Order: sequence, then C-alpha cells, then structure tokens
Amino acid sequence: MPPFAAPYNPISIGYPKRTPPPPNVVTLNVGGHLFQTTTQTLTLAGPDSILSTYANPGSSSDAFIDRDPEIFSVLLSLLRTASLPSKARSFDLQDLLAEARFFGLEPLLVSSLSSPDRFDPFALEPSAVLPLNGRDPPSTLSVTQTGSVHVAHGSKITSFDWSLRRRSTVLTRFPAVDSLLAISPSVAAAGATDVAGLQILSLSDGGSTLKTLNWADPTKSGSAVQAIGASPDLLFSSFESCRRNASAIVAFDAGAGFQPVVEIGRREIYGAELDSAIPATKLQWVPSYNLLMAAGAHSGPSGRTGNVRLWDVRAPMEAVWEAKEGTEDCFADVAASEEVGAVFKVGVNSGEVYMVDLRKMGGWVGLGRGAAVAAGKGGKEGSGCRLFEDLQAV
Repeated sequence: MPPFAAPYNPISIGYPKRTPPPPNVVTLNVGGHLFQTTTQTLTLAGPDSILSTYANPGSSSDAFIDRDPEIFSVLLSLLRTASLPSKARSFDLQDLLAEARFFGLEPLLVSSLSSPDRFDPFALEPSAVLPLNGRDPPSTLSVTQTGSVHVAHGSKITSFDWSLRRRSTVLTRFPAVDSLLAISPSVAAAGATDVAGLQILSLSDGGSTLKTLNWADPTKSGSAVQAIGASPDLLFSSFESCRRNASAIVAFDAGAGFQPVVEIGRREIYGAELDSAIPATKLQWVPSYNLLMAAGAHSGPSGRTGNVRLWDVRAPMEAVWEAKEGTEDCFADVAASEEVGAVFKVGVNSGEVYMVDLRKMGGWVGLGRGAAVAAGKGGKEGSGCRLFEDLQAV
C-alpha cells in the first residue's frame, strides 16, 4: 500500500476536535459578542427576566440578543457578584437603567445602587442637587419604598424617580404644603397648617384630589393638618382646630377608603392652660412595639415647651408613656429608633442627645458631656438640629 493511502483523518495531522462546553454552561451572543455563563447565574435573574428563557443550555445554541454588549457585561457581572463592577461608573445611569429594564434586572440594579453597605454616616458629602421649579424653598419631603422622592416646595410637589434624573411637578390647592407623606409612587397625602383638611393627591394625574379627610373638631371651625404618619394598615394625621383651641390624632383605615377608625389623644384648652392642647407636629410608627410616637412643642415668651407621647392605638384615651418637656431643655427634634429600641431627642438649649429605653419606659438619659450644665446657660445650641433614622444630628 502506498505510504499515504490511509483514510484522511484530521486528528492525525494536528487538528484537535472541539471540546463541547460543560452541560451547565450557556453561550449568549449579545450584539455580536459571545458571553459564557452558567445556568445558575441566569436563574438568579428571576422568572420575569428574558435571561431565564436561556437558562436551558439546549435553547441557547443560536441565541442572539441585539443589545449593547458592553453594558451587558456589567449586568452579567452584577448577576454573578450581586454588586456593580468598577467600570459601571463609565456608563450613564440612564443607559444602565434602560438595559437593566430590558433584561428584567431593574430591581437588582436599584438594590445594588442603594445598598446600605454604601452608606457611611461619617463620610457624608453632597451627591446631588434636586432642581425645583420656582423660587420656593423645600418645606418637607417623603421617600417611597421604591426609592422615588416627593418634595414639597410652596404650593407645588415635585416627584423624582429613584435615580433622581426624571421629575414631574404638580400644583396643589394649598398656599403652601407643610406636611407630606408618600402613600405610593403616584399617591401622596398632603396638608397645610392654615388650611382645613388632609388631601389624598394623585401625583400622576396633575395633583388631582382623590379624597379629603377631616376631623370633626368640637368647635366646628375646621381642622388643619400638623403632621402625617403611617403604619402598614393605618394613616395617621394630627389635626388642630382652626381656632387653635383643640387637637387630636385621627387614624384612617388605608385599606377601606381611608375611613376614620379611631381618635387618639383629644386635647382642648381649658382656661389659661395653653399647653394642654399642643398638637403633635411629628408622628412616627414604631412597628416592633406597635406604638405611635407623637411629639409636639410650642415656643412662647418663656421658652419652648412640649410633650412626647407613645400611644397604643387599641387604647386611644391614655398614653402608654409621656414626657412633658419644660423650658429647661425642650426637644428641638425627636425620633424613635427601631433597631436600638429607644426614643432619642436633641435638646434645643444644650444641643445634647438624650434617649429613653423603650423596654423600660423611664426618663430621659443624657448621652453627651455635661448636658445639664450646657442647658442652664440659656443658649440655643440645638436649635435647627434634626434627627433621622440613622440618628445623626445635623
């Protein structure tokens, strides 16, 4: 037989046979670029994502997705590691959002950008300036669970999406909005201290009023809103009569068309006891204790006085705990911490921070240095201070 009469065999002359990928490896052609990943990674995208349809290796042999391959590489890294790679900073946020929305990864992208691990309370710096229409300064704001922000300024409410890039503004019927609470990304409760009624507004329909909630005060003079709060099932509003001689907190059932269900802590002025009907100007629900914190203060010639109360909605006639704030060091602001299990306040005179342990329901305990001495100097070191959920006074 001639020396080269053997059958042609590519393997015998140095052409190795292509090794098939492992059974759990998927190849995707995105914008002409080939990406290989595992079925487990694609499954992390969730059943509503287009990527879940390619989790079966047999269904993706000819898969072609006509999208930006550079951004897809960022999103694929996000799926693998649950965090954005450093090169994500080179892309515009709106481009990332558009691609994430196409692949059904928008919730994962939002979660990564707003992770609590990225927050450092000791290294705060301005990251954005919200553009507001008109010359009115912001009076109050409210954030939804999806990350969108509603800002009241003058008689207007401007809504921003979670990226703070897109906005819309509606005009309300109030001369100025003093209280605002987001019920959903498109619905908010708003009130003013000089106009009767709490209004439920549709922010997606030009600010139209869906419903107006009122408190039937004893004087029949109408009641204005001083503060708004909410629990998972109830909407709370602090009302004060337009004659400013009566106040109460009303709980409305959010699941039954905002029907009033209970009146909490009605107060009326008797004679010269002007402090007896100070309305609550701050409401905060404390979920683990099923308590409503209500705080209100009044500034007069003799100084600032007020009170802080904790209410059980099931027993609305008597407060579970109460602290009367005298002129020696009334609170500039007060907030409850769910994680710490305490109520904190900033003294208006001293600027010091005090706390009450919710497990003991005792008195205020000073956390600063020489709070009583500083308070006795008659200064206003704490004026303008605010407490937020992370308990940082600013």
